[in-house]
Amino acid sequence: MEAGIPPPPATKDRDVQHPGITAVYFKLEQYTPPVSVVVSALNEEENLPYVLPRIPPWVHEVILVDGHSTDHTVAVARCLYPEIQVVRQEGSGKGAAIRTGFSVATGDIIVLLDADGSTDPAEIPAFIGTLIAGADFAKGSRFLQGGGTADMTLLRRLGNRFFVFLANLLFGTRFTDITYGYNAMWRRYAPILALEIDDWANEIISNIRVARSGLRVAEVASFEYERIAGEAKLVTFAAGWVILRAILKERLRKPRKQPYLRRVAGTTKKLSDIMMSEIALRNRTK
Repeated sequence: MEAGIPPPPATKDRDVQHPGITAVYFKLEQYTPPVSVVVSALNEEENLPYVLPRIPPWVHEVILVDGHSTDHTVAVARCLYPEIQVVRQEGSGKGAAIRTGFSVATGDIIVLLDADGSTDPAEIPAFIGTLIAGADFAKGSRFLQGGGTADMTLLRRLGNRFFVFLANLLFGTRFTDITYGYNAMWRRYAPILALEIDDWANEIISNIRVARSGLRVAEVASFEYERIAGEAKLVTFAAGWVILRAILKERLRKPRKQPYLRRVAGTTKKLSDIMMSEIALRNRTK
């Protein structure tokens, strides 16, 4: 262990500090397509010991997108998960981190996971099972039966409810949650996401675009835990204004249907070139 890097706590300590998370994984490795888990992190050295060891061992790859951390985030990640692939985030913002992770992922399925301990890696099998059962996009929801949250203030809860109402009204969707970033999808559909958006609106607009494209979207009950350590990166009012503007702008955008989607041959080809060309096209047509 490198100097200054905190050792991972014992399993018992993790359970005491973060109750409710169980390490029960379904044995999906025999019939699951390759899965890439993308973890976005910015100064999360204290939280990674509660996250990385809980990722199911049968996943194809774990990608840590480091948002230019100034602590020991990268070193801790490599100590906890020696096989982890660490990539430096290009640009700033949650959306930029997602875009960076998608550009290097090689699994047929991509799962988005937060590094602060709020999203439970033990729920990954539920998302994968939903995709294998026929969904194109598995969207986490804290407000389905079986879901919940311990990390939502009244203000954030009201904001989420407003954005759910607005999205369902403007786009004819039936979302129960829209500001939650725990999602999984087939990698071949990555170009339809809002990957050109760098900020918090990325996840919300991606949800809307997936639904508008005609893909099969299934919500998965999920529980959001409190951040274990450190400070949240989201600033409620600033993020809310950004999301509202993005939703209204998206309403004026003409949706692109199924012919826009292109299957990618093979299971290991990266989507970097496809995504970059689509982002460039969208920027030219703004």
